[in-house]
Amino acid sequence: MADIIRELALTFVPLFVAMDPVGNLPIFLAFTQQGTATHRKKTANLAMLTAFGVGLLFVAVGKAIFSLLGIEVTDVLMAGGIILLVLAIRYLITGKSLETEDVSASEMIGVVPLGTPLVVGPAVLAALLLLMGRYHIAIVLSSFVLNLVIQWALFRQATRIVAFLGRTGVAAISKVIMLLLAAIAVKMIREGILTILG
Repeated sequence: MADIIRELALTFVPLFVAMDPVGNLPIFLAFTQQGTATHRKKTANLAMLTAFGVGLLFVAVGKAIFSLLGIEVTDVLMAGGIILLVLAIRYLITGKSLETEDVSASEMIGVVPLGTPLVVGPAVLAALLLLMGRYHIAIVLSSFVLNLVIQWALFRQATRIVAFLGRTGVAAISKVIMLLLAAIAVKMIREGILTILG
């Protein structure tokens, strides 16, 4: 039992750092600030389902698919960075990441970019790949699910945070967060390029 708890801790921490549930919360707020409380809850649920599906698929066949297609983790890193950079730039220029009048489009932010590459992105996929080589798959999946539950719980508190800060406060913070998101995206692209060159 002690060994299981130790291994859970050893797999939980790297995934928690890679996922960064607390750091993802303000980005979630920025993308859902114009939505209703119900919309934010649906988006949170969809983001978690997407993240879980992507993570589970990667655990099952990720290594084989990467090998078959000749894809490296750095390729996913750069692709995720480009997606986040485009969305961040669009938000900073227009004030919104998507045309929120289109309900289907606004709901899709739960899939991209929130579910992936934000919650489950290259860092989490790389961590899963490394951890599966060292620990039992049941331990790794348990830590992964636990991290997703923590992320989901934080996303579900978004409405209370909006109520506390007010829409003006959230809008102001969102601009700063999107600027940081753009910087994170550039960092992801840069790391991918440096890895390829190195």
